[in-house]
Amino acid sequence: MLVPSGRAWAQYPGHISSYVLDAQTGDVLSQSDADLQRYPASLTKLMTLYLTFRASQAHQITFDEQVPVSIHCSIQKPSKLGLVPGTRLTVEQGVLALVTKSANDAACALGEFLGGGDEVRFAQLMTQQARALGMNNTTFRNASGLPDPDQVTTAHDLGILARRLINDFPGYYHYFDVPQFYFHRRLIPNHDPMLKIYSGADGLKTGYTDLAGRNLVTSAMRGNTRLIGVVMGASSNTSRSLTMAALLDRGFADKGLAPEPLMHPAASRPVLVFAGRRGRVRGRQLAATHRPVEVAEASARKHGMRGVRHTGSVRMVSLHAQGAAHHVKRHVRG
Repeated sequence: MLVPSGRAWAQYPGHISSYVLDAQTGDVLSQSDADLQRYPASLTKLMTLYLTFRASQAHQITFDEQVPVSIHCSIQKPSKLGLVPGTRLTVEQGVLALVTKSANDAACALGEFLGGGDEVRFAQLMTQQARALGMNNTTFRNASGLPDPDQVTTAHDLGILARRLINDFPGYYHYFDVPQFYFHRRLIPNHDPMLKIYSGADGLKTGYTDLAGRNLVTSAMRGNTRLIGVVMGASSNTSRSLTMAALLDRGFADKGLAPEPLMHPAASRPVLVFAGRRGRVRGRQLAATHRPVEVAEASARKHGMRGVRHTGSVRMVSLHAQGAAHHVKRHVRG
C-alpha cells in the first residue's frame, strides 16, 4: 500500500534534513529532521540502480545487454546524455551514466527496460522494493527523479537504501567511485564533489531540483569503519559538501577516528574508464596535470528519425524472494 501524497510536506528547500549511520552495524550516529518527507531529485536513481544490480545478480539481465531508447526517454529534461530514439546503449553504459552525469534519459531507458517497457510500472516496482527494504515514507513516480509532487522520501529512508546498496551488492559498489567514462567519444565526468575533496569518500549520489534543494548521499571509509551520510535540502553545492563533511567528521570522531583536512579537487588523479563487455570496467590512470572539462548538456541529434519505432525484448524486474530469476518478456514500441 502506497503512502499518501507527500506534496504538503516535501517543499523545504534551504532547510536541511540529515542522517548519518554506520554502514556495517546500522547504528545511527546523528540525525536531524530525518523523517521529514522531501523531494529526492536524482537520489531517486539510487533505487533505479538497486533494481538494476538486483536484476543482474539474479541473472535476469547482463551488463552487456542492449537497452533500447524510446522517444519518451529521449525527451527527458537534462541532465542527459542526449540519447537518440531508436538507438541502444548497454546496461553498463546506463549504470555509468547514472553514477557520473546523473543522466535522466539513461535512467528512463533502464526503467523502461526493467519495467517491461513501462516507466510507470517500473516506478511501482521501485516503491514495492522500497517497502521491502523498510523505506516506509518513500514513494517513487519515475526512474530519474525529475519533479513529481508525489515522489517523496526521507533522509532516514535514503540511509536505509544506501546501506543496502553497499551491503547487498558489494561486487557492484565500485561503480559509484568511477571518476569519468567515455560515451561515444565524449568524456563524461562524475558530478559528485565528495569524491574529490573528502578523504575516504567512494560514492554514492548527488541530486538537485529547485524544490528539492541540493541533496547528497555519501559513503566514506576510514580504517575499518564505513559511514553513510545523507544531506537533503541544502541551499548551495558548497553548503551541501561542507555540511556532509562536517557530519561525517563528527561521525568518525564518535568512532575514535580523527578528522582529516579536505583535499583540493585537483589533487585526485583522474582515471579514464571504458565500459567493456560482460560488465567489466577497464581504466587507466592519466597524468595528474590532466583535468577533464565539464561536458555540456547534449541535445538529441536529428537524424531524420521522426516517427521512428523500435521493437525489442525488455525485462520486467522480479521482486520475488531471494531474487529468483523470474522475468516477463514482451515487445514494446517506443
